Amino acid sequence: MASESQSSPLELVTVDREAKGGCPDVRVGVGPEGTGGVELTWEDLWVTTSKGNGPSAAILSGVTGFARPGEVLAIMGPSGCGKSTLLDALSGRLGSQMRQSGRILVNGRRQMLAYGTLAYVTQEDILMTTLTVKEAICYSAELLLPDWMSKSEKRERAEQVIIEMGLQDAMETRIGGRSKKGISGGQRRRVSICIEILTRPKLLFLDEPTSGLDSAASYHVMSRIVNQARQHGGTVITSIHQPCSEVFELFDNLCLLCSGNTIYFGPISSTSEFFALNGYPCPPMMNPSDHFLRTINKDFDLVIGEGCNNNCSSNTTEVINMLISSYKSSSFCQQVLWEVAQSGSSKGAVVKKGSQASFIGKCSVLTRRSFVNMYRDPGYYWLRLAIYFALCLSIGTIFYNIGYAYGSIQARGSMLMFVAAYLTFMAIGGFPSFVEDMKIFRRERLNGHYSPSAFIIANTLSSAPFLFLISIIPASAAYLLVGLQRDLQHFIFFALILYSSMLLVEGLMMIVASMVPDFLMGIITGAGIQGGMVLASGFFRLPNDLPRLPWKYPIYYIAFHKYANQGYYKNEFIGLTFQGNEGNSTISGEEVVRSFWQMEVGYSKWVDLAILFGMAVLYRLLFFVTVKVSERLK
Repeated sequence: MASESQSSPLELVTVDREAKGGCPDVRVGVGPEGTGGVELTWEDLWVTTSKGNGPSAAILSGVTGFARPGEVLAIMGPSGCGKSTLLDALSGRLGSQMRQSGRILVNGRRQMLAYGTLAYVTQEDILMTTLTVKEAICYSAELLLPDWMSKSEKRERAEQVIIEMGLQDAMETRIGGRSKKGISGGQRRRVSICIEILTRPKLLFLDEPTSGLDSAASYHVMSRIVNQARQHGGTVITSIHQPCSEVFELFDNLCLLCSGNTIYFGPISSTSEFFALNGYPCPPMMNPSDHFLRTINKDFDLVIGEGCNNNCSSNTTEVINMLISSYKSSSFCQQVLWEVAQSGSSKGAVVKKGSQASFIGKCSVLTRRSFVNMYRDPGYYWLRLAIYFALCLSIGTIFYNIGYAYGSIQARGSMLMFVAAYLTFMAIGGFPSFVEDMKIFRRERLNGHYSPSAFIIANTLSSAPFLFLISIIPASAAYLLVGLQRDLQHFIFFALILYSSMLLVEGLMMIVASMVPDFLMGIITGAGIQGGMVLASGFFRLPNDLPRLPWKYPIYYIAFHKYANQGYYKNEFIGLTFQGNEGNSTISGEEVVRSFWQMEVGYSKWVDLAILFGMAVLYRLLFFVTVKVSERLK
């Protein structure tokens, strides 16, 4: 094999094995719309993956091919043949565990691709379910299209692609999801495609766009994609498993793979001729794609060669090896090699970089979109508000008019601890919504829509009003019913502690969602982390009684509950006087905080509040680092 290079997410990697000194010359880039069409060629492309300490395994074995403007190339083959790997290699999405070698050229050049030239539609439709079709595409238009386009022009572009993909009748319908029915599967697929073609990309990759659709929906989706390629001169490359005959006839060229090797590459119209010449003609009235896949499918021990010259049965592996060898010596292969050589010798236009929306513009759009999603999704905040309010009413009735007797010291501490610990603990209830947001973020991030920093800023700004609402309303009920210090300044501080704790826990759950994408495992993980923090917060076991390692150092000092409790206790106890345990003696609130609860009173309660807000910022920075590290590892 040729010398190897390693690709990373969001980068189109071209590797020239003829570089000086035998080392690959790697050019990377993603991204806007260039001038003219884009012809993509790849020559002797290998992709291998390592299996622990064992030898590397080849997923693609020296494949060669091309894709031209205005045409649709279908990559077809049985499961595990390397379709998605080839698509990922050409689009620069190979993971870090993959090794790639060979040469990939754009218009005969090794060049960086500008933003908007390349778009990738994933197999799974990851969309914001609370938005309508029009809203989803219009928000994406504002997000992706450059600032020099007016808002009306962006909206016009969005409506144009909606009409092109035949979604005008579903424009005002919400996308919907598992909990609420919305548009159909075929319409969801077309919405995903609409979002990616807003920038009029010159290269469009689609990973099994007809997966899960019936034949009618599949034809509707693929015919729209083909029309896009013809109308705008785009180069379309799609992997597809087993298309119906009507869909199969829409394609211009076919790349048929098996076990990482090319079985056939050439015009769709000549595929049956190739198989017939090798003794496997397509039977009359049979879907050609079904016949081709059945012939090379290793999932079956034997392939019956219907209509073969000697009317025999052949071992599948022997058939595949024969077809691979036959293709390499055929005129079809020679034509492909000639096309690739011609493209490499005649340098086409350089793909120029275009403009995109500014960072501030993206933050604004993301904030508005996220706010709408949070407002419409009852599981995000509204259900939590109802539960918080019910809990605070329960707290208020249990600790009603608590008074200043000696027993009220323990009661006050318990009440404040419940507010600091269990109200924030219930943030894990919104974890499924966090996970859905993270899925959308990963898809849009991988396609270069925006940066992690823009997502963090938008998420923080859009969630802040809701967090304030679910802090101030329940806090008011609990504060007034319990009869805590009747002072506006004390109440504001009480609400701010709860608000900062909510903000902080949201950041913590974002980190968990970025590392544990499964919502059930994420809830368990988030609950476990918070449970450990609550246990070491200094309430269930006083600070001086905590074991030094690891509970006192470091868990006690990194648990945000320590600072929330400390702020609450300083705010509520200091300035009050309580009846002593014996006779007419009294005890000051400051002494209660210092001796009874063993908390630090050497600095202001506002310092504790500042620490909580600082930790909220820190958790979002940790989320940013987690995302960047995970991108490097993939």
